[in-house]
Amino acid sequence: MSHSMGQRHRTLCAPPGARWRAGLRVAIALPALALSACALRAQPARPAGQPPVRVTVVGPGPSNSITDVPGLKVGHFTRSDSGYRSGTTVIRTEKGATAGYSQMGGAPGTKETDLLKPGGQVRAVQAIMLGGGSAFGLDAATGVMQWMEERGFGVPVSGGVVPIVPGAILMDLGRGGDFKKRPDASFGYKATDAATSEPVKSGRIGMGMGAGWGMGTASVKLSNGYTVAAIVGLNPAGSPLDPRTCLPYGFFLELGDEFNLVQPKPEECTPATAARGGPNDGSDNAPRNTTIALVATDAPLLDLEAERMAQIANAGLARSIRPIHGIGDGDTVFGMATTPPTNGMSNADLQAIFNAGADVLGRAVVHAVLDSKQVGNSRMGYCQQYPSACVKRTSVGK
Repeated sequence: MSHSMGQRHRTLCAPPGARWRAGLRVAIALPALALSACALRAQPARPAGQPPVRVTVVGPGPSNSITDVPGLKVGHFTRSDSGYRSGTTVIRTEKGATAGYSQMGGAPGTKETDLLKPGGQVRAVQAIMLGGGSAFGLDAATGVMQWMEERGFGVPVSGGVVPIVPGAILMDLGRGGDFKKRPDASFGYKATDAATSEPVKSGRIGMGMGAGWGMGTASVKLSNGYTVAAIVGLNPAGSPLDPRTCLPYGFFLELGDEFNLVQPKPEECTPATAARGGPNDGSDNAPRNTTIALVATDAPLLDLEAERMAQIANAGLARSIRPIHGIGDGDTVFGMATTPPTNGMSNADLQAIFNAGADVLGRAVVHAVLDSKQVGNSRMGYCQQYPSACVKRTSVGK
């Protein structure tokens, strides 16, 4: 493969010279040290005694969704008819974005994730596919690649291009009544073709159609000018609801009044309903798990830093779902940066972006819970089950 726009951008993480060469020899011998050394960028000079500038949260982005990150387009293809209850979501970058991933749990379903390990030849992706269908649903990535190839997006090779489309799936087989009605390549093609930069609405769409709790998204703007956003297909073996309060575990992450919840009345809140969603929940007692997500930013991250962002974002799942990362979960989080990497990022900027990734993913989990309504025998909508908790949401038309 040629060194081109289709590759992940490479930035050296140390200055030239004999000292660097000596350090490199040590790094080759000790890969773990190499990882941490490259993670520390050259820091800009600061006058003695002057503290680093503190990066703060400004608030949600304009649409409070994943497309608040410049350079991203999102498309869905959803079916809830003829025995189907599944779908595919595609996050499209076309000309390439730096990416990494973090996979935790014992039952993953992924494609091309090894390609995202830092230090490889190909260093950019054209799209990320997230969908239902268990391992069968990985076929949707083929349709994404087909759409990209037809338009010349991918890594140039002799005779054409190879689009780089990592993907992850969640288990929703049989949710609509027919085990064989699952996403295929046509789902991926149609979702890619439908992708736009318009705001993304949380709910039962795309990968969220068959997910236990649906799909959610959120964003945040930081004082350093960067945006961080997330999108999640919420399908855990655990629960996003605290059985003691029947409020989402991630409720404390709220920015402004985005959730607009109050404590539900005691007669509505029982441990049984909080734990698994109550009556008419088609996913009860079924081994149909896995939460899949993408966290994105317009900050110029290295591949190693995109991976670190994905790893830390998993903390957002751990704070908003209990239990998490079990043997039956295949939880996978992708990290993506839409701006080519530079040497201008400080450690303070990086840490703020990573922490924001964890928080925004936790908020996206809550939006999936609140905005996903019942379809067929799927889980009841949160506000159906706890109407007293949603009186403020109802008053503003949510």
